[in-house]
Amino acid sequence: MQVFKFGGASIKDSAGVKNLIKVLHTVDHKSTLIVVSAMGKTTNALEIVVKNYFNNKTELKSALQEVIKYHNNILLDLFSNESHPIFKKINNLFRELDGFLNSNKSPNYNYVYDQVVSYGELVSTAIISDYLNTVGFNNEWLDSREYIKTDNYYRRANVNWQTTQQAINTNFKRDTLYITQGFIGSDNNNFTSTLGREGSDYTAAIYAYCLNANTVTIWKDVPGVLSADPRYFDNAQLLHQISYEEAIELAFYGASVIHPKTLQPLQQKEIPLYVKSFINPEGSGTRVGKGIKLKPEIPCFILKKHQVLISLSSLDFSYIVEENISEIFKLLHKHKMKVDVIQNSAISFSVCIDDTFYNLENLLQLLKAKFRVTCYKDVSLYTIRHYTSEALKSLEEGKTILLKQLTQETVQIVTK
Repeated sequence: MQVFKFGGASIKDSAGVKNLIKVLHTVDHKSTLIVVSAMGKTTNALEIVVKNYFNNKTELKSALQEVIKYHNNILLDLFSNESHPIFKKINNLFRELDGFLNSNKSPNYNYVYDQVVSYGELVSTAIISDYLNTVGFNNEWLDSREYIKTDNYYRRANVNWQTTQQAINTNFKRDTLYITQGFIGSDNNNFTSTLGREGSDYTAAIYAYCLNANTVTIWKDVPGVLSADPRYFDNAQLLHQISYEEAIELAFYGASVIHPKTLQPLQQKEIPLYVKSFINPEGSGTRVGKGIKLKPEIPCFILKKHQVLISLSSLDFSYIVEENISEIFKLLHKHKMKVDVIQNSAISFSVCIDDTFYNLENLLQLLKAKFRVTCYKDVSLYTIRHYTSEALKSLEEGKTILLKQLTQETVQIVTK
C-alpha cells in the first residue's frame, strides 16, 4: 500500500477538496490510505472553543457556531442536495461535541482539549469521504481512534505500537481506498488522544510502518522541502533529496514541513517519504530516503518564534554540577517543557524551551527557590544547518543575540 497525507491548507475550502480529486486523477490511488487533517484553521478555531469553555463561557456558543458555519459553507458548495446524508452526519458530530461540552466534569485542560479539537479531523474526513464516493472514488472511512492506540498523555500522546500494529493488521484490505484522520488516537479507556500539533504527518508514518507501505507522500502547498520558510527568509530553494538523518535533524530543530516524529518509523523500515505540491502534483518534490546526500548542498534556515530562554546560576556562585543539572531536567520534564537549546558554563546553565502546556510560571517559581533566574519571554530561535560564514553574518545582522551555540554542522542563535 501507499499512504498519502493532506494537510489543512490543502482542503481549506470546497476548491481544495475538489483539487484533492485532481491529485488522485494524476496518481495511482489503488491500495491507498489517505490521512487527512482538519480543514483550514479549524484546529485553531477549536482551541478557542476550549479556551472559552474554561475561561469565557459567554463566548463558548458563538465560538463553536463559527466552526459549524465554516463547515456548512463547504458542505453547501460540495453537495447540491441538502438532503444528502452527509448533512445529518456532520450535524450529529457537532451535536456530539456540544453534548460533551455540556456534560463534561473533568477539569483537566489537556483532556478536554483532545476531546474537543479532535472533531476537526472527524468532520473533515467525513466530508471528504462522502464527496469522494459521490464523484466515483469509492472509499472506506475509518476512525483512527480504533487503530492508533496511545497512552493518556493528552495533547502529546505516545503510541502503543504493539496494540496499534495488531489493530491495523487485522482490519485492512488491499486494493482499497481508505480515508482516515491524522493527529488523533485513543487511550486504553477509549478516550480520544492527540499526537501533538502537526501530528497528522506522524499518523501517516504510523500507518505506513504497520502496513509495510511502499511509500508515504505528504501533499503540501509548497513544492517540497525548502531550504527555509519563505514567510521569514528570502531565496528559499527546493531541496530535491535529503537523507532520513538530515530530515530528522531539520525536524528536530523546528522545520515545519515534516513533523519531528514522522521520520523515525519510516527510517526503521526504509520507507521512502515524498513531500510534494498539491498544486503541481506532477512535480518531483523532495525525496527523503536512506543514505542520500543533501541536494543541493546549501545552508538550511529554521526559525522558531515565541520561545523562552531561562538562564540559571547558583545562589552562592558555586559550580553548576551534575546534581543541579539533573534537578533542572526533572523540573523541565515534570512541567512538559520541550528543550531546544542547552548551554552551560562553570557557574551558569541556560536553556531555550517551548512552553506548549503553559506551565512556565509554575516552573519559574520552583527554579527561583534554588537558583538565580533570568527569564526572557517571547524570544526567537534561529538555526542554520550547514552554515557558512556568509549565512551566519546575514542572520546576525541587526539582531540582539542572547545566546549563540555552534557545532560543526549547526549554529543556533536566540534573539530578542
